[in-house]
Amino acid sequence: MATEEGVAAVDRALSILDVFNEHEREFSLAEIARRTGLYKSTVLRLAKSLEKYGYLLRQQDGTYHLASKLFYLGSMYQRHFQTASVVPPILRAIVAELNEGASFYVQDGEQRVCLHRVDAPRSVRDSVHEGARLPLNVGAAGHVIRAFAGATGQRYQQIRRDMYTASFGERDPEVSAVACPVFGLNQQFRGALTVSGPRYRIDALGVDPILRILFKHARNLTTTLGGDPASLQPPVRERRKKRAAATR
Repeated sequence: MATEEGVAAVDRALSILDVFNEHEREFSLAEIARRTGLYKSTVLRLAKSLEKYGYLLRQQDGTYHLASKLFYLGSMYQRHFQTASVVPPILRAIVAELNEGASFYVQDGEQRVCLHRVDAPRSVRDSVHEGARLPLNVGAAGHVIRAFAGATGQRYQQIRRDMYTASFGERDPEVSAVACPVFGLNQQFRGALTVSGPRYRIDALGVDPILRILFKHARNLTTTLGGDPASLQPPVRERRKKRAAATR
């Protein structure tokens, strides 16, 4: 029973912290109680503990806002979190489902770097190696990186709306690719998740089937990295097809 009560207390304390968001940064005791559904006396007791450990700060007017301990934990998370522990399993899952190569690219100056790569288990495939430096102005991954680095123009606006792009023979006339963004804490862009392969196979498979799988894993990776996966959904045309099929 004591353990269950302790867990419940932790749940209630965390529910208080969850009240705060990017747009609403301070609340009165009464408002926290209303939003959490807790009694004011419970909120007051838990808030004192959160203050003691540096998670909340009570101002002179009685309102509360988040304290510096949370920033410290977030900074420590960013320093200690390594993509090598989470990205390769995602790439392997994509390759297993699509039978084409998968990569994760990040920006490095005026180039993109293949940070992680899993090849397709096929004799004919596109050749990309971890650590390879490629241009930003050609290829699906490069365009995604440029779009979320703030590049202007109709193509990049479209990428930011659709959350993906595809390239057909841009960097190599025999290679096609489909890429989408991955986000982290505070919805910061972390890199481009990409599927690539011989152009004739990508053309035969089609962009939409690739996107369903790519977005699924991009959402999982975004969640793991601390971002909000809600924006990573199949394109509108794909959702319309699904609704139309469901009504037949």
